[in-house]
Formats: sequence, C-alpha cells, structure tokens
Amino acid sequence: MKSENISYTAKFVLLVLSYDPHLQPILFGLFLSMYLVTVLGNLLIILAVISDSHLHTPILSNLSLADICFISTTVPKMIVDISTHSRVISYVSCLMQMSLFIIFGCMDDMLLAVMAYDRFVAICHPLRYNVIMNPKVCWLLVLLSFIISVLDALLHTSMALQLSFCTNLEISHFFCELDQLLKIACSDILINSMMEYLVTGLLGVVPLSGIIFSYTQIVSSVLKIPSAGGKYKAFSICGSHLIGLSLFYGTGFGVYLSSTGAQSPRKSPIASVMYTVVTHMMNPFIYSLRNKDMLRALGKLILRITSFQSYIICLYYWNKSKRKR
Repeated sequence: MKSENISYTAKFVLLVLSYDPHLQPILFGLFLSMYLVTVLGNLLIILAVISDSHLHTPILSNLSLADICFISTTVPKMIVDISTHSRVISYVSCLMQMSLFIIFGCMDDMLLAVMAYDRFVAICHPLRYNVIMNPKVCWLLVLLSFIISVLDALLHTSMALQLSFCTNLEISHFFCELDQLLKIACSDILINSMMEYLVTGLLGVVPLSGIIFSYTQIVSSVLKIPSAGGKYKAFSICGSHLIGLSLFYGTGFGVYLSSTGAQSPRKSPIASVMYTVVTHMMNPFIYSLRNKDMLRALGKLILRITSFQSYIICLYYWNKSKRKR
C-alpha cells in the first residue's frame, strides 16, 4: 500500500465494540456508569486521605489519582463516540491519548510495587516503619514513579512521531495504543518494536520482581509468627493489595495473550475493557472495604458532606421563607 506523510490534520478510524444499533444505548449507559463509579470512588478515597490526619497513605491517594487519569484517557472518548456514532480521532489526539495511557499505566505498575514495599516494611520491620516510610520517602517514591512514567511515554511518543502510515488508517482497537499504531505503520518498525519490548519488559519485570521479593519476605516473616491470630492480622494487612495485584496483572496478561494469540481482532478490545475499565473501577472497593481506618475516614467524610448539604438546604428554605414575610 502507498505510504503517506501524516500531517496534523490526518484522522485515524477506531474500532467500535459493537455495530448493533440496539446495543449502543446499553453500551453508552454501561460505560458511563462504570466511569462515574470509578471517578467518584477514587475521589472519595483521595478526599478521605486528605481529610483524616491519621491516614498517612499518600501512595494510595496517588494510586487513586492515577486510576482516575488512566480511565479518563480512554473511556470518555469511547462514550462520546458511542453517542455521536463517530469512530474518528485526529493524529495529534491519538498520540496524546497513547502518551497519557503509557504514563498512567506505567505509574499504576510502579505504585503497586511501592505499595508492596510498604507492606514489606510494615510486616517485616514494624518498629522502624514510621522511620523508613515517612511522608518524605513516600512522596519521593511517588515522584520517582511519575518521572519514570513520563520518560517512558516521551521515548515511545518521540519514536512514534517518526512513523509513516499507509492509506489504511483503521486502528483495531477502541483507543490509540502503541502496539496498534505499529501494526498499521508502513515504515520500518524494527527499532520501535525492539524499544517497546525492551522498555516495557524492563518496566514490567523490575516492579514485578520487587513485588515477588517483598511478598516472599512477608510470607517468610508471617510463618514465623507463633499465633494464628497474629498470622491472620499480618495477612489481612496485605489482603486488599494482593487482590488489586491479581486484578491488575491478571487482566494485563490477559490483554497481552489476547493480542499475541491467533484470535478474532475483536477479542483483544474486549479483554482491554477488563484491563482499562473494570480493574480501576474495582480498586476503590478493594482498598476501602478491607481497611477499617479507610472505612472510618470515609464514614466521617460522607457525614460531613451530608451535614453540609443539610445546612445548605435549611439555609435555602430559611431565606425563602424570609422573603415571603
């Protein structure tokens, strides 16, 4: 096929999850509901951490913020496309979406590794926890995760800018992903593919290795605890994080296997929905329902919000009755 130089006015065509017109309202309502639940749930966690001085968990609040940003790179565009029956995305918007997807996906990966280290220190070195994981160290680890994620995105985006594309600009996905852009490129993608596998492998293996090492040490320490109650308490500290890890890496590997296997091109986007939407929607429930301190903080926050709303309503009706007099 004939290749062409992509300009800033070029358009890509995205894949839709279903062409059935009867399913469009259902998909619209489903993804809108999931997006709102994800954003509101993660916002509540962030507000609870900020409002409660006893919750020294900047890592969890930043993970919630990364979840909001991650899902916001793909789902709002998909919701708009469903409502407007459009499949087009501009070249600049496509690269921007790809870059943000890499940043916040990588940051999720990094922060989960930091949380594993946090659990390791809490269980294996409880007396030194406040010294080792003080707020300055936590914010430094968050900042380091963000810088690495941005550098990763800049590398892949700058290399994607050098690609030329064929006249067929249809992307077999519901959002712009690096792997899908390489598939439709007409220029030589050997270096791009090598860098993709090298950097992605490095940024995937190193955090995962840190997580495995942390939990190996945690299990070893917990098994040395003589009482069953002590073992249960130690494992309950890690319970929510282990569930979050299983969802993140389980759906991530599912997306990878669906994209590399000889499957229908529509199965990969469906697997990606689990990775990009469902996992981040479940995180607020996972990290709050199993954490008594978080539940208490959320209860106080909701009580403050409802009290403020009641005050506003009472003030409104008092002013209304005063005007009638």
